[in-house]
This record gives sequence, C-alpha cells and structure tokens, in this order.
Amino acid sequence: MKRTTALLATTLLVTTAAGASAETLRWARAGDSLTLDPPAQNEGPTHTLAHQIYEPLIIRDMDGQFQAALATDWAPSADDPNVWVFNLRQGVKYHDGSEFTAEDVVFSINRAKSEKSNMKELLSSVVEVRAVDDHTVEFVTDGPNPILPANLTNLFMMDKGWAEANGAVEVQDVESGETTFAATNAMGTGAYTLVSREPDVRTVLTQNENYWGKDMFPLEVTEIVYTPIQNAATRVAALLSGEVDFIQDVPVQDLGRVGETEGLVVKTAPQNRTIFFGLNLGADDIANDDVVGANPLADVNVRKAMNLAINREAIQQVVMRGQSAPAGMIAPPFVNGWTAEMDQISTDVDAAKALMEEAGYADGFSIQLDCPNDRYVNDEAICQAVVGMMAQIGITVNLDAKPKAQHFPLITNGETDFYMLGWGVPTYDSEYIFNFLVHTRGSERGSWNNTGFSTSEIDEMIEMLASETDLEARNEMIATIWEVVQEETLYLPVHHQVLNWGMTDRVGIEVSPEDDPKMKFFEMN
Repeated sequence: MKRTTALLATTLLVTTAAGASAETLRWARAGDSLTLDPPAQNEGPTHTLAHQIYEPLIIRDMDGQFQAALATDWAPSADDPNVWVFNLRQGVKYHDGSEFTAEDVVFSINRAKSEKSNMKELLSSVVEVRAVDDHTVEFVTDGPNPILPANLTNLFMMDKGWAEANGAVEVQDVESGETTFAATNAMGTGAYTLVSREPDVRTVLTQNENYWGKDMFPLEVTEIVYTPIQNAATRVAALLSGEVDFIQDVPVQDLGRVGETEGLVVKTAPQNRTIFFGLNLGADDIANDDVVGANPLADVNVRKAMNLAINREAIQQVVMRGQSAPAGMIAPPFVNGWTAEMDQISTDVDAAKALMEEAGYADGFSIQLDCPNDRYVNDEAICQAVVGMMAQIGITVNLDAKPKAQHFPLITNGETDFYMLGWGVPTYDSEYIFNFLVHTRGSERGSWNNTGFSTSEIDEMIEMLASETDLEARNEMIATIWEVVQEETLYLPVHHQVLNWGMTDRVGIEVSPEDDPKMKFFEMN
C-alpha cells in the first residue's frame, strides 16, 4: 500500500512537471493485465489493455454493438456457405510503420488457434484461414458458422514480421511461468503505442500519431498512465485526491462517498458477467478435503445442497450493498440462451441439510475454497460470506485468497477443487460459455472446465452449435445443454456483476457492459 501511494505521488509529480493537460488520462483498477501477448490469456483486464494497443478485425463499441475495425466489412461467401470473407481496411500501419496485410491476419489467427493459446475455443470451427490478396481474407469453417464474427472481437492482429524478428511466433505459456518478448513488448495498429511497462506497477501509453481512425474517433486522450491499485481504500483515495482521473472498480461501500464529492461522477450499469463457484466433481478423490478415498463433490446431492445454502440476497444486500443481481445460472441476461426461469434459485438450508444427509454427509466435511482477491467486485468478501453459509450445512470451508495471477492457473492447470470464477460473454451467445466451461477439457475446447464433467453427447451437441444455421433448432440445442448444466449443478451461481466506474467530471464516457473502456472513445472536458 505504501509502495502504491508513493508511486502515485511520483506519477503525479512527473505528470505535473511535464505540464499535464486535459489529454492525459490517469487510469486505475484493482488488477493489472496478465500479459501483453494477446492470445496468451482470456481475461478482461488483459483484453482491455490490449484494446488500446492492438486491434481485432471487429470491435464492440461502448454500447456493445459491432463496429468495423481492421475489417471494413464481412459476409458469408456467395459461393461457399462454409466460408466467411473479410475485406480489410487499407492504408493501416503498425506502430513501427509496417503495413498491415492479410498475411498478418492469417498469422494472428493461426497463432490464436495454437495449443498454448487461451483463445483457441473461439476458433474451434475454423479449419483454415487464407489470404486471397493483401486486403482480403477468407475463414473456412467446419460447416456454416452463423456467429463467427462475434467470436473475433477480442482476437488481436499482430505484425507477423515483428513477431518473427523477435522470437515471438509461439504464444507465451503463462501457466508454466514462461516470459517472452511478446509478453512485455507490443506492436499493434491501435490508437495508442506502448511507452513503458512495469507489470503490477505502471504502464504508459501515448497516442499513435499515424492512427488510421483519427477522423473517426474523438481521440481526445493523448497519453494514458495506467496504475493497478489492488487495495480498495488506496484506489478510492487516489481518485478523491485527484491523483487518478478514472477508476473502473469503485468499491460498493464507497459509491456514496465518491458520487457526493464535488468534481467526481459515478456511472453504473449491469455487466455482461456472472460470478460463480466451480466444483471438481469428476475426480474419484480430491486433495483439498478431509474425506478419505472419496470425492463428496461427485455426489449431485452435495452440489445441490451447496447451491441451496448460498444466500444470494444476503450477499446482494450486505456484501454488495445492492450492487448485484442474484443469479441462478452462469449466463447473464445479455446472452442468447438465458431465461428468467433458470436464473432463479431460493435459499433453503433445511432442504440442503436433508440432501447432505441423503448423500451420507450429515456430519459434513471440510474443503478448501480458492478465491481471487483482485479480480472481481468484492471477490474475497463474497468468498468469506460463503464460508459462513456452507458452515450452516456442516461444510467447513478453508479460504485461500490470492491475486488473480496465482489464482487462475489453479483452474486452468486443474489444481483446485472448489473455486471462484467470473465469466463474461463477449459473443453474447451461450456457445461461448459451453465451449470454455462445459465441453470436456481437451486440445480445442474446455480449457476452463475444471469440473471434470464430460459426456460425449453434450460435447457433440456443443460442437454442432458452431455450424447449425437453423436458429430455432440451434436455440433448442442450447436449451437442452442448459437443462443438463442446471440439473447436474456443475457450478454454483452467485450473481450477475454490476459495474461502477468512477471518474472526474472532465472525463466523458458511458459504462461499457463488457467493462472494457476503449480510450479512443473518451472525451475530455
């Protein structure tokens, strides 16, 4: 905390000494980007920083609507329903002056499809990417894919020549602790170029003077100073004192204090993200409990009991100060496949105790809960509340909270049995959730499915979603998959997250449902 405060003071002095103007945006949030290598992590803050430097073919604007980026238009081929044709924007340069061409798209997409990529599920239906000419690319899919464009909004285009020259052809292997050139350096086509980066300390960006979109976006921010501040009190103090201009995550307990401060504004909106707990139900035995030779989570009655024990309304009112929407499913209302009926569950401790007894665990058991403490709104506090709720049905929960950089590998490496996770859905479609969280963990899908749930029937149905063009039939398949997910209680939903952005009144922007502010849209008063 002392180090962060000192850093902010230093940043303020340096900025002031340089004659800071309204064009400098001092930005803070709880956690940093995990890497600068675009497909190495599928994580919100990582994508958000990347969006300032790199660009995908298509973006979502601050209202969540499609907008042309490095592609000017796209459509299925008139000759082949298994092909999507993308026409690329001409005259685009990378930050070093290199020309953006179709070869960069082919390279970037194939790189994002590779084994180490954390984004490969989005491209599981793509069998080939080919450059027709310098400014035309074709995506060949395994059957017609009606929602392919929605899968591309966080897939960033890298300079093939830059990657080859700097030994960055392979995607960084984050889980193994690998550090690469692309993890700490960047070369994009975006509105801002990287000036300096100290992970978990400070990242400085400056406006790209040769940006292709100069006449299309406000581009009133000319410099970005990004400072992750994990401690909530320090983060709010930085905004109140004027050391930062914009924070993405105003703590719910400080909303009134910030909103009532002259010169500051709080803007709130529902987020396209659900917070939930995952359970390792597939293992015969698990390491992080006190049950010998068995896995209590493998019993669906135990999972249902845990689900009934969570008092979502209490979390909403006490922990979140009203700033959440209790959830009964792990899809937010933004998503195709969500229904109000599935999104409801009532707390019932007596019924939960009966289920525990039926499962043979009337005396309960103990288990470890792994939780991040710098990723979601009040993440550790939510976990602490759930510890008490589980105790009511005899489950003793030992909480282990740690920064997201250490937490997420536990999930992707299969080293946790009971864990918190939040999931946003940038495609606004259930297929995205199923590909990452429900499909059997394998080389192309299921990279975040730590539950151990695996059935060939559901896997086949998930894979069929990518090529089903009859939307009514597709939605029926989605509903069938959700029925299984709900009945099996693979996850314990908690709530749909609400966003609270805090800013000085000289910052003009509305809250994005993706929690991904793109600074080129910001206006500075």
